[in-house]
Amino acid sequence: MPFEIVRNDIVKMQVDAVVNSANPHPVVGTGVDTAIHNAAGPELLKAREEIGDIKVCEAVATPAFDLPAKYVIHVVGPAWVDENPVEEEMLKRSYRAALDVAAELKCESIAFPLLSTGNYGFPKSLSMRIALDEFSDFLLDHEMDIYLTVFGEEAFKLSNSLFKSIQSFIDENYVASKFEEEYGVDGEPYPASGASNLSPRMKARREAQREYAAEYTLGAPEPVEEAAVYGAPQILAEAIPDGKKQTLAEMIADMDAGFAETLLTLIDLRGEKDSAVYNRALVSKQVFSKIRNNPNYTPKKPTCIALALALELDFAETQEFLAHAGYTLSKSYLFDVIIMYCIENKIYNVVFVNNLLFERDLPQLGSK
Repeated sequence: MPFEIVRNDIVKMQVDAVVNSANPHPVVGTGVDTAIHNAAGPELLKAREEIGDIKVCEAVATPAFDLPAKYVIHVVGPAWVDENPVEEEMLKRSYRAALDVAAELKCESIAFPLLSTGNYGFPKSLSMRIALDEFSDFLLDHEMDIYLTVFGEEAFKLSNSLFKSIQSFIDENYVASKFEEEYGVDGEPYPASGASNLSPRMKARREAQREYAAEYTLGAPEPVEEAAVYGAPQILAEAIPDGKKQTLAEMIADMDAGFAETLLTLIDLRGEKDSAVYNRALVSKQVFSKIRNNPNYTPKKPTCIALALALELDFAETQEFLAHAGYTLSKSYLFDVIIMYCIENKIYNVVFVNNLLFERDLPQLGSK
């Protein structure tokens, strides 16, 4: 699928490019930087020395040498020292810089770590949210498989209020017992920034970062509703011709058509392009072509749900849409309950939905 969160060591990822959270100077840093250099061999450091210093938010590529990849894309992320929107914007630029380099190299796949979350102090949950935003935007216009690699069993929370809400929804709707024993999740507090006890090296880095940040300013952020933060861009809410008394759900139910024809009809009713829908759904062009050209082909349930979310169907519309593929959403399955929660709360961004599923070790949406 175009985007997937995986629990894996980034040095084992068989992709076109792996992203290194690099030191700004041509030396081997800590964490991911050390792991990548150790796995790639000494030639990687020699290539890095030829490049010299890299500025914050910039990315450059070298061969991957002994790694199972073609390239290492070295990107220098910001440090979380002043805890302000400028540093968040700089992290966004860092993710996008790596993606842009991968696009220039015509990479078909790329693996990221969570940038700036080690010694640079960014909260993992914040780096995760910024990464998901940038990946979502990038995939609207590019064909690339993006993997976000994480270690261990730790869950990354997009917001405390969101996860309290979804836990409450699960408690009320999921019929299985002993949920906490099987799927218990604990909140991860933001770590302290450490700004008051920085090492000399980090103090020097903070000053350099502030000089970079001074080159541009950010306006005051406009207040937004939380649902808008996690939802996909708005599309036509309803596209039923004037005079139709049926709801869209009733119209879908009355369609005497297979799944493919139903899907294509809904895309036309929304006034959408096929590519816009399958990109938002994280469904590959190849799979969508198979759906379009083979009326007898039925995609897997996660693919159908992803397409329903991309079309921003409500619960009743989604149930009728899935019925054309022989599926339904049931409160007997945790996977389905998570999807119900997202639909009820208008969380249509498939990348964010996949994060919610990943945290509970459930299958992710989309298709390869």
